[in-house]
Amino acid sequence: MKTLIIVTHPDIDNSAVNKRWIEELSKHPQKFDIHQLYKIYPDEKIDVLAEQNLLEQYQKIIFQFPFYWFSSPPLLKKWFDQVLTRGWAYGSKSGFRLGDKKIGLAITAGIDKEAYSAEGFYKYKLEELTTPFELTFNYIRADYRSFYAYYGIELNSTDEWIEKSITPYLNFLNQL
Repeated sequence: MKTLIIVTHPDIDNSAVNKRWIEELSKHPQKFDIHQLYKIYPDEKIDVLAEQNLLEQYQKIIFQFPFYWFSSPPLLKKWFDQVLTRGWAYGSKSGFRLGDKKIGLAITAGIDKEAYSAEGFYKYKLEELTTPFELTFNYIRADYRSFYAYYGIELNSTDEWIEKSITPYLNFLNQL
């Protein structure tokens, strides 16, 4: 059973970690299908039916993105608004098409983990800041499996530091 990885990065070519994660996932085509929203929809005109049909083919779905203004990049929010429609994702007897599908997040965060704490710079844990995602997935009755986060890209961008993210990320995906 493959996992669908929905990557939403507005500048993937200049990414360090997200780009490296895609390279690693591409080595395992028997396990992962990569779906890059900004590459598929550079004009941001989302084919809702195609996206819904794609989602229905998978039991495990990961949304991978950089933490962007304390949320996701704007195309992912637009994607949620347009794809998770009433009658398909929720709200009727024929809805809840993502019900019981395992869904999680893979997030890259610019600053270190300590900044995401009550005592830290941002005053909130990443778990708290990602609550809207959890609520969304609970609302559509998906099986939310939380997130994997890799912190500190603004502070560390060496190849060695980036490589340290690979094994934990793959472990997270394999345990989904």
